[in-house]
Amino acid sequence: MNTHPFHKARRIGVLLALAGAALSAQAAAETIGTVDTAFKLLGRDHDIIVEAYDDPAVQGVTCYVSRARTGGIKGSLGLAEDKSEASIACRQTGPITFAKAPLKKQEEVFSERTSILFKRLRVVRMVDSTRNTLIYLSYSDRLIDGSPQNSVTAVPVDRATPIPVGK
Repeated sequence: MNTHPFHKARRIGVLLALAGAALSAQAAAETIGTVDTAFKLLGRDHDIIVEAYDDPAVQGVTCYVSRARTGGIKGSLGLAEDKSEASIACRQTGPITFAKAPLKKQEEVFSERTSILFKRLRVVRMVDSTRNTLIYLSYSDRLIDGSPQNSVTAVPVDRATPIPVGK
């Protein structure tokens, strides 16, 4: 077995990619639309993409995330690193029921790769039990350092439907 540092680093990179693929399976995004922001001669244009994610544990809540997507040759091949800027708006889109009760007080519900290996856009759901409200926070992170840029939204739940919270 080869224990050269390069081979160890490559194995770690492969493991991280596999772990990232497993995380991204949490919820599938539905593309709602895109808007071009800059023309690129080769490859797709730079754009802003709007995607919808249904919360897998809370039926009746959909989160809409807009984010920059890098174009050009690298972007078209999936090799570019997208910007850390994203915006989120979550809304009640039907009767709210809890498919996976109880909910955790804080839990990552969506994750999407924004660079070839080390950067992800993440959405975390938090429960504000006092106000019977679901809070969704979007942010970007990197293996080494994340981004402080974030966006937050809230979905109040009718008091007649208390949010079941575990630990």
